[in-house]
Amino acid sequence: MPITNDDDIRALLAGTRTIAMIGASDRPDRDSNHVMAFLQQHGYRVLPVNPQITGEHIHGEFVWRELSQIGEPIDLVDIFRRPQAAGEAVDQAIAAGAKAVWMQLGVINDAAAARAEAAGLKVVMDRCPAIEIPRLGVPPVE
Repeated sequence: MPITNDDDIRALLAGTRTIAMIGASDRPDRDSNHVMAFLQQHGYRVLPVNPQITGEHIHGEFVWRELSQIGEPIDLVDIFRRPQAAGEAVDQAIAAGAKAVWMQLGVINDAAAARAEAAGLKVVMDRCPAIEIPRLGVPPVE
């Protein structure tokens, strides 16, 4: 079962330092662009992943083609993809050794969540960290 308890979500966010964002966008009008900036302002290192703009930069960070290229530990993978595409993102997160996956608002994929949990990852689904962090009073990352 995905995490729904406020204390568990708060603990996950408080224990996270590095976030890979699949579906990050360089377009200022996109939600993923705003959420990435919010997470950076809160102290997280956010590594954008988007094969369409690989090699460019978003908010000062190099854009990766896929998670496997990053080559450093990933605490959480934030998934800004359609629900049908979330399964592939979850499989990449498992292969990359991420500790958790976070499916954004409207991204519900029970099969992908079950695979992530079976692989030992924590799962949050149909929520946004930019909403949950202030709602739960998660302190900035130091």
